Amino acid sequence: MQDSQEYKAKKAFFEKVITLYGRNVVVEILQDKSIEIHKLHMANSNKSDGAIKKILLLAQKRGIEIIRHDKAALSRISKNAKQDQGVAIDIIAQSYQNASAIEKLKSYRLIALDGIHNPQNLGMIIRSCAAGNIDGIILPKKNSAKISPLVVKASAGTLFKIPIYFCEKLEDVLCKIDDADIYALSLDAQKDIYNVKESKKSIYVLGNESEGVSPAVAKLCNEKLIIEMNRDVESLNVAITAALIAFMQR
Repeated sequence: MQDSQEYKAKKAFFEKVITLYGRNVVVEILQDKSIEIHKLHMANSNKSDGAIKKILLLAQKRGIEIIRHDKAALSRISKNAKQDQGVAIDIIAQSYQNASAIEKLKSYRLIALDGIHNPQNLGMIIRSCAAGNIDGIILPKKNSAKISPLVVKASAGTLFKIPIYFCEKLEDVLCKIDDADIYALSLDAQKDIYNVKESKKSIYVLGNESEGVSPAVAKLCNEKLIIEMNRDVESLNVAITAALIAFMQR
């Protein structure tokens, strides 16, 4: 029984760990004392240049555990051998939660992402949601952009300011929710988004940059909505759409 509890606690801890990479990103993270850090990973092949010296000094000042690896092992940790520059860092993101936590919420206004691949779009969506009237973002691990240095940069420091609920597939989450209004943003919808009367629990699903909401996810939505546009403009960037939803009155 105790082993099972320890395993669950360990699993819950590592679910909140996000690994980022790149020397500039690692320096920025080490300089931000509001970010909780688990470990710093360094390649043995790193030359002791200015950036590496700065990283080591910052890590030592904060008492961060530093682990040395051969280049191949470091690449497996960063999952991006071409861009990790021999450094990776594990962040403990308390705002990064399993989507099962949504079931415990009594009311919410969420944005769910279906097949968003562009990391800059993801970062800008996070920024708009953090600034606006959104309580969290549902982000699938499959068929989606991952939390990366590009996402961190595009979010402009807001990544850890709003709950991000992770799941394997968006369908797995939406099919279990039966007490919320789930809206799919779609160009073939008839109802304008500004005519929606929200309930205590609302989820807005934003689809892929070119193909929109997938058929499998659309089937799980209660209604399709559109943002009406003028001058024959066909569509908006998905990050702009997220911003408009985020700043709608509740």
